[in-house]
Amino acid sequence: MSACVPAGATESAHIERAHPPHSPPPGRRRRFRVAGADLSAAVAVFLIALPLSLGIALATGAPLQAGLVAAAVGGLVAGRLGGSPLQVSGPAAGLTVVTADLIQQYGWRTTCAITVLAGVAQLGLGCLRVARAALAVSPAIVHGMLTGIGVTIAVAQAHIVLGGEPQSSVPDNLRALPAQLARLDTAALAVSVLTLAVLLLWPRLPGRAGHLLRRMPAALVAVTGATAVAAAAGLVLPVVDLPSWHSHALAGLPDGPVLGLVAAVLTTTLVCSVQSLLGATAVDKLAAARPGAGHVVRSDLDRELLGQGAANVVSGTLGGLPVAGVAVRSTANVHAGAVSRNSTIIHGALVVAAALLLVPLLELIPLAALAALVMAVGLRMVSLHHIRTVTRHREVLVYAVTALGVISLGVLEGVALGIAVAVGVALHRLTRTRITHEEENGVHHVHVRGQLTFLAVPRLSRALHLVPQGTDVVVSLNGSFMDHAAYETLQDWQSTHTARGGTVEITGRRTGVRIAEPGELATEPAHGGESGTSGDCRCRPWTAWRNHQCERPSPAPDIAAGPDGTPGTDERDRGTDPASSAPARGRTPSGRQLVRGLSTFQRRTAPLVRGELARLAREGQRPSQLFLTCADSRVVTSMITSSGPGDLFVVRNVGNLVPPPGVESGDDSVAAAIEYAVDVLAVRSITVCGHSGCGAMQALLGSRPGSPAVTPLGRWLRHGGPSLERLRDPGAPAPRLAGRTPADDVERLCLTNVVQQLEHLRAHEAVARALEEGSLELHGVYFHVGEAQAYLLAEQEEEVRVFDRVREVDLVV
Repeated sequence: MSACVPAGATESAHIERAHPPHSPPPGRRRRFRVAGADLSAAVAVFLIALPLSLGIALATGAPLQAGLVAAAVGGLVAGRLGGSPLQVSGPAAGLTVVTADLIQQYGWRTTCAITVLAGVAQLGLGCLRVARAALAVSPAIVHGMLTGIGVTIAVAQAHIVLGGEPQSSVPDNLRALPAQLARLDTAALAVSVLTLAVLLLWPRLPGRAGHLLRRMPAALVAVTGATAVAAAAGLVLPVVDLPSWHSHALAGLPDGPVLGLVAAVLTTTLVCSVQSLLGATAVDKLAAARPGAGHVVRSDLDRELLGQGAANVVSGTLGGLPVAGVAVRSTANVHAGAVSRNSTIIHGALVVAAALLLVPLLELIPLAALAALVMAVGLRMVSLHHIRTVTRHREVLVYAVTALGVISLGVLEGVALGIAVAVGVALHRLTRTRITHEEENGVHHVHVRGQLTFLAVPRLSRALHLVPQGTDVVVSLNGSFMDHAAYETLQDWQSTHTARGGTVEITGRRTGVRIAEPGELATEPAHGGESGTSGDCRCRPWTAWRNHQCERPSPAPDIAAGPDGTPGTDERDRGTDPASSAPARGRTPSGRQLVRGLSTFQRRTAPLVRGELARLAREGQRPSQLFLTCADSRVVTSMITSSGPGDLFVVRNVGNLVPPPGVESGDDSVAAAIEYAVDVLAVRSITVCGHSGCGAMQALLGSRPGSPAVTPLGRWLRHGGPSLERLRDPGAPAPRLAGRTPADDVERLCLTNVVQQLEHLRAHEAVARALEEGSLELHGVYFHVGEAQAYLLAEQEEEVRVFDRVREVDLVV
């Protein structure tokens, strides 16, 4: 079968086998059936799509029917053929600036032709199966592009909100704004302010009634309310004008310079494809995060690109706007409980019905209300969360250049500038290496800060040749990458220097931590001079005892009986110190595991850390962190923090609880540890770490309110009561995970508990004093055991606390 053919039957069967909730069970064909969840989700998405489609068409300057055509085609064509069953496609705000420029430059009929050609280009890319390559674009460029588009939309719609007409570019709109304010249309402004107020306040309605009312989309309520108020007050305002479908303009032949048309097609293809593919991956995460979702198959991105291409061909041919995956509608579709692509298809059919039957009602909507709606969408595209993320990753320059380029020059030019700056920043980081040489107490120190590539080899060679022969040298590598040329240079110099009587020690970021080749430890002789003995464990670090592959199949050799019938020693222990083998005698399987672990530490790890531990023994402990976490055996603090001896002052208890000061708990151990860490050890940071599947949180959820605590565990868990009350308080915003909602009530309570215990920490006198002096900071961490994924509580002043996913690049940075 050709890669270009979506292959409905074959692919559908694949989805049925891999992900039953998305389609009927395999077998013989049955008639079309719609799940109740799909029908309700389709209605919810339709109510959002209808006003947004008209607003986006208004913002682009296209005929308003074009927005409805694109919404219908996105639901029917992209919904049926696309590779992301739950993604909803249609006219997207991210395409507003591109489409508006095309209409102004080439006219509407040629813009439709460009949309058709962009769809053909997407079909070609889908045939080449290069959809994954689109995800290689730096997130800073994507977010910068969306920010630039959002600012452009908001500034342009501000003129319609004030009762005027937008100009062709952001600078022109800004220059014309004072004159527009001078001739302000109060009626248009009143309708727009009402629309914005409803959009802002509707999701925040309190109480049970507010919870019921919030099921109605804020966009629909805002536009309907503004329309009703304008009609009741008798305001004379420009309203939606939907000409007869008989006069609707369809696509014409492209008319314009060839290079300009090619650039227009490329720009439309780029924005449509990137937004749709990124949206598909986001929808996968949302669907996987739903309670009871089970195993969710990832979207077929190449098929999604084919579906988007087909939708753009149809939409352009029928005189519609360009089509792409829309985040707002897709999120609503997932949250409404959609289980298959049927919800998207039904939503498209509802848009067709509205376009044919509801024209008299749609023509009552004031344009100022639609402009306010689109302006709000544009402002939301400027995400403070994304700005904080790119700042944390030191990509704010790429983000800013892309956004300013889109605002000043256009989408394609801004993205090109962003790519150029991103490449420049990457090369700068790759080549920025600082190499210094100094002598201290007769020992020569060569410090390397940055990435060691072939470009830094000349400077590395000069620094190494400043070291006299026969001396002691410490080479400190403070970087995450070393290429082959730098590695060979360093190894050749090390061999030459040691051959002439010198010593070389190569360390990493922390003093005393030796950098070794990946295979070095695996081939290193066991302690005592023997190599490859059967007692030498070869398992990976952090392997649980029960998963060790070095165990003998039978416990008999471990405790073989001696001639007199008493437990003897294993043959592996012959010739070793009797004191070292004595503890293994007569042990249970758990005892043997403990002794084996201790023995492996003495044989393999102790020689590597003995120098560092000796230094700590001389100087005393000086940890920088107090790490308070649960006693759960699955949470290994040194593993998830990549820390070593002397780094963390660890306090563990059931439920990672911090009793508030003054509480009569009969246990002051946590308060004593906090006081000792802050006042004596002078730690600079305190971290409260919760985890998934916490048994203490499950016990709290299952406890009966007011029941007496008669056991030590029950009395201790009373300190988790404030966390449970916070979770059940309808007026308190619940903490959440970035990118997905908590899986169940246990995870919600685990997240809430971290936030609550941080508040308890702030109430302790020592902590409050250090925070006021600026010498201490608090952090919240949530560790998902099943995913081996850490989430860090974002530093923000917003009401809703968000735990951000810690990614691999964060560790490198």
